[in-house]
Amino acid sequence: MGCITTIAYPILCKHTVMQRSHVLIGVGGGIAAYKLVEVVSSLAKAGLEVRCILTAAAQQFVTPLTFATLSRHAAYTDRDFWQPVHGRPLHIELGEWAEVLLIAPLTANTLAKLAYGMADNLLTNTVLASTCPVLLAPAMNTEMWEQLAVQRNWQQVHQDPRYHPVGPGAGILACDRVGAGRMAEPEEILPYIHSLLYTQGNRDLTGKKILISAGGTREFLDPVRFIGNPSTGKMGMALAQAAAHRGAEVILVHGPLEEMVMQTLPAKIHTVPVISASEMQQAMMQHLSIADWIIMAAAVADVKPANYSVEKLPKSALPDSLPLSSVPDIVATLAQFKQAHQRLIGFAAQSGDIITPAKEKLQRKHLNAIVANPIDQPNSGFGSDQNQAVFIDAQGRQQAIAPCTKLHMAHQLLDFIQTIP
Repeated sequence: MGCITTIAYPILCKHTVMQRSHVLIGVGGGIAAYKLVEVVSSLAKAGLEVRCILTAAAQQFVTPLTFATLSRHAAYTDRDFWQPVHGRPLHIELGEWAEVLLIAPLTANTLAKLAYGMADNLLTNTVLASTCPVLLAPAMNTEMWEQLAVQRNWQQVHQDPRYHPVGPGAGILACDRVGAGRMAEPEEILPYIHSLLYTQGNRDLTGKKILISAGGTREFLDPVRFIGNPSTGKMGMALAQAAAHRGAEVILVHGPLEEMVMQTLPAKIHTVPVISASEMQQAMMQHLSIADWIIMAAAVADVKPANYSVEKLPKSALPDSLPLSSVPDIVATLAQFKQAHQRLIGFAAQSGDIITPAKEKLQRKHLNAIVANPIDQPNSGFGSDQNQAVFIDAQGRQQAIAPCTKLHMAHQLLDFIQTIP
């Protein structure tokens, strides 16, 4: 199968390292089963305990030995069904052990069993013997996916709050068909697993509309040169992921982002791409009225070239001193127009003393809360997968966030916002 690319996601849950999280992977019968190799490897390397169940059809695509090797634990099949574990049935033991259960690729056959509560193999029996949240990642041919019976079953499992859907997406399928039915990528599945470990499947933001900005803006001098910053948009993306995983309706206004970062977003998030600060302000103002919370995580430029050339300037024509002009203060403008029921949260990326300038910005721009974010600490700030911060609200409350993944920090910020009067 070639080299396995693993995605580094440090432990993301409310448990201590000594209480490692338990993730159970149910592998279905489909060519997309190869993607689970990356999922299992990444989870195990992140320090989580992983167990795998393979259906009979799954073993035609990837062997139990592969998953046993990557998970550092035996992989189970129907042959193990009635083998007792410490004197107890295996499906009971696994069902009670799991904190999150992923079923992928979810086939039409297994979907039908879940919809009607059927249990005729180790995997489906374990589902019924468990109470943890279940993440479902369907994968099948487009015609199969669009069948009325399949869509009916898909809608039926949505009625059970235990089940959380991820995908399917659209693209080129193994049958050479182009259309819906492509299984979600590991880059989207892994953050969802970590979110479920944090929330235990709670959709506490259902009904909320959250407007988030992410990434840096670019202010162009000519078609190829611009003033920008090192922001990758990872913090804003993590906020969008966390909010969507918790049931919120999310609108994400973002500057230029890498394709790999975009692949982590749940498909239900409404994205609005922009480039400049003025474009971002226009997009944020356009959606302001429908938002309950507005989180301004983008790294917006402070200035722009005073003059723009429609053609690339030769090097000899570049000025020795570049005239600059100001750009819109987006968060201050949002504060002027927000309603009493809305919550506006800003970010303050600082070096040295992060608290004093953050408090000043909080008061001057009339925010409900601000995230004071150090950019001069290891594994923090621009481009890092981790972050640390101090949350401060308008009442003066402060909450320090120790270094953690940006997704973990996003969940903690969402918790904090819910406590703002």
